[in-house]
Amino acid sequence: MREVVVVDYDPNWPLVFEQLRARTWPAVQDVALSIEHVGSTSVPGLAAKPIIDISIVVPSQDVLPVVIERLTSLGYVHQGELGVEGREAFKAPPDLPVHNMYVCPAGSLGLINQIAVRDHLRRHPESAAAYARLKKALAEKFPADIDSYVEGKTDVVLAILRAEGLPTDKIAAIEAANRRPAQS
Repeated sequence: MREVVVVDYDPNWPLVFEQLRARTWPAVQDVALSIEHVGSTSVPGLAAKPIIDISIVVPSQDVLPVVIERLTSLGYVHQGELGVEGREAFKAPPDLPVHNMYVCPAGSLGLINQIAVRDHLRRHPESAAAYARLKKALAEKFPADIDSYVEGKTDVVLAILRAEGLPTDKIAAIEAANRRPAQS
């Protein structure tokens, strides 16, 4: 069980992202399109788990073996999709600030979801404030249950994705990844 802790926004989060980006970009710049700061720490003012989420955007799955090799040389451990189609996860080296590293092909569901939510919350501070309140309440209610915490945010995330115009099939896939199967 991972402890669920949500803290107020830290203005150092973008600086930590930039440090991690600067360390990683030279290793992938010839095969990647960009490195994006995603997740709640990428939204100014939003309360979050104090873990920086980073997505390396690649043109296609074809370059994934090269990116895996290069990230491994930087101390990352490839963990696979971990249940999210179009998003390869990597465990970060222990000597770096706490972060999640992902590799996503451009246009993949894993990337579309992250960017749509991030950009919506950046443009709508009232939505970000409401989302922060929900995240804090869920962390208090489920301090040792990350699955319940994630599931508790799902309706808000889906509403954001609908507002951003994501197609119904993509929203359904994201919902399936974030909800536990019904107990029989």
